[in-house]
Amino acid sequence: MTSFRAVFGAALLVACIDQSALATTQNVIFNGTITATCTLVVATNGTMTVSPDLQSLSSHNSGGSAGTVTLTTTGGVSLSVDPVTITTVPAADTTSTTWTPTYSAAGTHSIAETGSATSLGTPGADLVSVNLAGTKGGSNRFASGNYQATVTVRCE
Repeated sequence: MTSFRAVFGAALLVACIDQSALATTQNVIFNGTITATCTLVVATNGTMTVSPDLQSLSSHNSGGSAGTVTLTTTGGVSLSVDPVTITTVPAADTTSTTWTPTYSAAGTHSIAETGSATSLGTPGADLVSVNLAGTKGGSNRFASGNYQATVTVRCE
């Protein structure tokens, strides 16, 4: 009986080797979701210079320069600049200054200089130029010394 089982098992094994294995397949599904995103990277800081009448301190004045930020987005976001809240002025400057940040963009999105939010509906990359102007009213003038202001660029 043992030898019968061994012979039967060997015959079955030979029969199985002769036959092709049954093939089977399955599909693997991949899903992905990209939420609206925006990346901002400061490329250069800006420089403000004073006007001849000492009433404007601006990146638009002669010798001034805009700060630049690289922007990369999936689209579906809004680009803007916040009102200036962080400033450093010399002690001799005791009169108020009105700070006005603006920006423009070139690249995938073409944005003329503005201080308002701009909707970016399509994906792409841009170079954003950020400007800042500080102005004095009436007979007030900028005093000598170091000035610094921070402009927050927002993409959300």
